[in-house]
Amino acid sequence: MAPTAKSGTRPVRAPTPKRGPTAELERAAGAETGATVFGVDEVGRGPLAGPVVTGAAWIDVARMPTAVAGLIADSKVLSADRRASALAAAEPYAVIALGRAEVAEIDATNILAAALTAMGRAVEALVAALGRSPDLVLVDGNRLPKWSWPAEAVVKGDSRSISIALAAIAAKQARDAEMTELSRLHPGYGWERNAGYGTAAHKAALAALGPTPHHRRSFAPVRAALAAGADGLR
Repeated sequence: MAPTAKSGTRPVRAPTPKRGPTAELERAAGAETGATVFGVDEVGRGPLAGPVVTGAAWIDVARMPTAVAGLIADSKVLSADRRASALAAAEPYAVIALGRAEVAEIDATNILAAALTAMGRAVEALVAALGRSPDLVLVDGNRLPKWSWPAEAVVKGDSRSISIALAAIAAKQARDAEMTELSRLHPGYGWERNAGYGTAAHKAALAALGPTPHHRRSFAPVRAALAAGADGLR
């Protein structure tokens, strides 16, 4: 006789597996029937220092093996080694290009405008690399750049679209490596660990050492350090 559940107890359910980004949006746009679909994302809107870097990716979703697609996830939850592995595995089935906006451009406009402009640069670079224009660009977030290509904003796109996720992985890998290199030129801020984000240690170093040429002066903590006389410009 099968055991019965005790009164007042709830059945134990297996946890629902977390879903990563898929190619559903790309397929819905015709990626398997001849349409060219790009995914675009940015990395580095929030940091106090460094550029904003954008990625644009096209994936041959009909050819990419399931095992390779499974390596592509939200860049924020992947280690540097796992990002590198995903990029290497995806290379035979994808084309990726990067764009960027420098600190001076961020300060001259604003971080949103600079990020959207950098997205356009990434798409332009991918068009040049791939040799054809997109029929649709899937853009992470709720805002679209001003450009001539058909586009769709995808909120939380790096957890929904495989091409957006791959673009973000490439952009994060490139930006993190750049900030690590800059940390050797400007030690003390911890950029090799925080990638320029405003951690407590970074803010403390900013107050003690002053801003570098790579700090965004339009951001409040950097302005505060300048106002306090921390103008080391190391």
